[in-house]
Amino acid sequence: MKRALLPVLFLSLGLASPLALAQGTSKKKAAATPAPATTPVPKKDDGLDVSKLPFTPDSIRQVIAHHMPRIQECYEDHMVEKDKKVEGLLRTTFTITAEGSVRSAKIDKHGSTLKDAGLNDCVVAVLSSLDFPKPPDGRDHPIEYPFNLKAIE
Repeated sequence: MKRALLPVLFLSLGLASPLALAQGTSKKKAAATPAPATTPVPKKDDGLDVSKLPFTPDSIRQVIAHHMPRIQECYEDHMVEKDKKVEGLLRTTFTITAEGSVRSAKIDKHGSTLKDAGLNDCVVAVLSSLDFPKPPDGRDHPIEYPFNLKAIE
């Protein structure tokens, strides 16, 4: 079974226009790999220089797209651990601070169909570690970002 993360629309409460993300795919992980006791946070890739990006809906989408492999890893590790198909909507919210860091990342449990704590914790940890361009107005910007997670055969 080929597994893929299918992100859906990006909605920003602090920015006006909705955006869409491209579909990502990845290789199947071996089922023989033992699952760790706690969900590890996928390694951060600092290859994107956010200081050179403007603070726009497109740059926010670009940062999340750049780190999508880390979200993908959360999803795949969770699927291997559960050894079953896990599909659904994971609605996230977070705040981009005036410094460009993330504060208050969380899963909107009422708007999400995926209710697994391990997957949710991993995605929140990834989001919390991201850096975005600094908002030029020096204010905090609340963001909503839903992910549609689905296994593809």
